[in-house]
Amino acid sequence: MTLSDFHFIRPYWLLALLPATVLFMTLIRRNQPTGAWSEVCDAALLPFILQQKTLKQSRVPLFFMAIATILTIIALAGPTWERLPSPVFSNESALVIVLDLSLSMNTADVKPTRLIRARYKIADILKRRKDGQTALLVYAGDAFTVTPLTNDTDTIDSQLSALTTDIMPSHGSNTFVALQKAVALFKQANLRNGQILLVTDGAEVDKTLPAIESNPQYTLSILAVGTAEGGPIKAAEGDFVKDAQGTIVIPKLNAPDLAKLAQAGQGLLVTLGDDNQDVERLTGFFEQAIVKQEAESKDLLFQQWAEKGPWILLALLPLAALSFRKGLLSLVLLGLLMPLPKASYALEWQDLWLTKDQQAQQAYQKQDFAKAAEQFKNPDWQAAAQYKAGNYPKAVESLKNVHSADGFYNQGNALAQAGQLPEAIKAYEQALKLKPDDADTKANKELVEKELKKQQAQKEQQKQQEQDKKDQQKSDEEKSDQEKSEQNKQDANKDQQSKDAEQKSQQKNQQKPKDTEQSQAKDKEVQKQPEQKPEQAKDAKKAEQKAEAKPDEKAPETKALTPDEAKQQEEAQQANEQWLKRIPDDPAGLLKRKFQYQYGQQEHQAPANAEAW
Repeated sequence: MTLSDFHFIRPYWLLALLPATVLFMTLIRRNQPTGAWSEVCDAALLPFILQQKTLKQSRVPLFFMAIATILTIIALAGPTWERLPSPVFSNESALVIVLDLSLSMNTADVKPTRLIRARYKIADILKRRKDGQTALLVYAGDAFTVTPLTNDTDTIDSQLSALTTDIMPSHGSNTFVALQKAVALFKQANLRNGQILLVTDGAEVDKTLPAIESNPQYTLSILAVGTAEGGPIKAAEGDFVKDAQGTIVIPKLNAPDLAKLAQAGQGLLVTLGDDNQDVERLTGFFEQAIVKQEAESKDLLFQQWAEKGPWILLALLPLAALSFRKGLLSLVLLGLLMPLPKASYALEWQDLWLTKDQQAQQAYQKQDFAKAAEQFKNPDWQAAAQYKAGNYPKAVESLKNVHSADGFYNQGNALAQAGQLPEAIKAYEQALKLKPDDADTKANKELVEKELKKQQAQKEQQKQQEQDKKDQQKSDEEKSDQEKSEQNKQDANKDQQSKDAEQKSQQKNQQKPKDTEQSQAKDKEVQKQPEQKPEQAKDAKKAEQKAEAKPDEKAPETKALTPDEAKQQEEAQQANEQWLKRIPDDPAGLLKRKFQYQYGQQEHQAPANAEAW
């Protein structure tokens, strides 16, 4: 507590001290021995009018009444000197677990293997996480996301058993890429702070430090797996992994290098042990780091003052007890119990003791953000509640008159969430003018610019698709017009051919009678031919019947199923379904194919002097 922190939440109540002072001055004057006679009578006549022996009245009750009045006014003014931080545009606590799946994790110096013990520890950490988002990354020669940031830790736990070294498409231990991937997850979720837990048996300090130093807002802690003595790596063929010279590789835990990385990441280095102390240390550190970040982040916290006025009222209890003896407070209680006409004032019981901001603070803590937004009077606090309630346009409206770097930053976040990306970029630019070195504002500005470019590219692609569609429709219309013209030409040619045929038939009808004579002679020759035998006639008749039956054979009739046949078909279908259910799930195979596909879609450059383990 400092003297500058002491102030009154409702200082206007202190004005009540003026009428109280006037009242007590009047009472003191009236409590003089001569009373009010001194004002209306001459001083020389007072001895003859008043009694010679004046009664002395005690001023102790008046003194206690004055003290009680002053304490009551001070309590109503709300003295305070303690700050209570409350989140505005707060980020949920986020943890990204980065698991090393290089071949060295198959070493059995930690029983049964380093990888299996690491998976057990990750499962324990997931069980102890009460709230916040969690993600899981794996890496070897490259890094891949198993589960993005989510509140469902059970989903992550179900994937742990499928994490083996043989699902990785490339071997190695590229910790630099893994940490970059973890930071990318935070930035995609627009999280300004977060915790990274690296579960590994070793990392190259020189290649990994740049990824840590370029993102100091994300804390790096390390769970070191393995022993200083190390052990051979068992290969899938049953042999041990060897280097280029044919020597058996024995990876050892280099704790000093990992300690340098943890120190650079402002985190904690914990060596995997046989008990739960390693898990307890890590989870405790994560919780402390979250509290510390919330206390130090000025642009994510607004200060709510803890009122101390009710404690002052405790000093009035003895005075109230003495007043009860003389029946002074009985009149007050009687007045409270008497039925009074209800006034149409919008005054609630809480308004007598809590300000609107304090009531809104209680609603905010209960996660009733909509109610808190209605009750907050401070525009910054109101915007915070509206932001948490998902009412981003209202939050933007509440922050329209901001003039600070933090205010412009919050305004940019609200505009980005509302989909107004160009306006969000302008707000970030205003914040950077006032605070050029703010890394969070720069990071959010870059994210919004990338999203804006992506949307513009999609719009251009959509316009191009619409233009292509219009061109295609136009070409289709032109083709249809050409087809119509060709069809008209063909119809005209057909009409001409039909006319020519009619003319030829007319010419044939006008030929000489020689043609008829020739035709009659041909008929006579046909009659002279011998008649068919009965067998040949039968064969011809059968052939005609078969030809007539062929069209019917092409469309066989469908027969209706009998009840027995339908039952057999249903049983067969159920048997097939049961057989499909017996097929075992293979999450490891799914992850392996997923990583191979993602690895094939990316361009890779193997680091110099990279080891396969």
